[in-house]
Amino acid sequence: MYEEYWKLKEKPFENAPNPRFLYSSPRHEEALSRMLYVIKERKGAGILTGEYGSGKTLLSRVLLKELSDERYQTAIVFNPRLPELELIREIIYQLGGTVSSLTSKTDLLHALNEILYRKKDENKNTVIVVDEAQAIPDENGFEELRLLLNFQLNDSFLLTLILLGQPELKERINGLPQLRQRLAVRYHLKALSQNETKGYVQHRLKVAGAITDVFNEDALIEIYRFSGGIPRRINNICDMALLVGCGGTADRIDKNIIIEVADDLEESPIEIEEKIGIL
Repeated sequence: MYEEYWKLKEKPFENAPNPRFLYSSPRHEEALSRMLYVIKERKGAGILTGEYGSGKTLLSRVLLKELSDERYQTAIVFNPRLPELELIREIIYQLGGTVSSLTSKTDLLHALNEILYRKKDENKNTVIVVDEAQAIPDENGFEELRLLLNFQLNDSFLLTLILLGQPELKERINGLPQLRQRLAVRYHLKALSQNETKGYVQHRLKVAGAITDVFNEDALIEIYRFSGGIPRRINNICDMALLVGCGGTADRIDKNIIIEVADDLEESPIEIEEKIGIL
């Protein structure tokens, strides 16, 4: 709608997890590096947490893109709010198995075992990613995931389990020592800094085809102040700012447009420890 006005090839601030738009901040690079380490070294399990909208799901897409189809078989569980047996069913289905005839837990585990060994014989590593893992209903679901790590050889695991979730996932895992001790890597994805927020906005605009600086310096400061460096909030503010700026035939997005948009979105300035100043 506003792409032609701002001379963009596409919308730069969509909240869809498109790997092309990943802004590789040091935090995101570290998170990706640790998850790849767990997988490539067959360390069993890892956990990545972060605030709502911090970029965990996008990172998971980038992670899966990094994994060659020839070497890895992946399963992504998007909705973990399932009873424990249905969770296993979903994993088997995601790995290409047939679950319609499987009725008991024993049958399900036998089927999963066969899949894992078959993938091993095909020289493929099996990776299971559980997104929004904090939504797992009860401890039984976490226990079933822990038991998946019992599928292993003498010197390595037959699968790698990656748990993604909001901060409360850490608390739930800490209350389950049997699972916590199985986690080879833990990482918490923090919000972007002020300079990283500027870099994030400019990066996404560049990917979308921008040839000029659409947001001025004061606008970038306000974006950080109202978003707190959370990518999803940045996207919402910037997308609406481009629309409002287009409607008002603005040459650039300034701080007044950002303040107006933040008010429309009912976003309040976020208290941030970092001192806000000129970028």
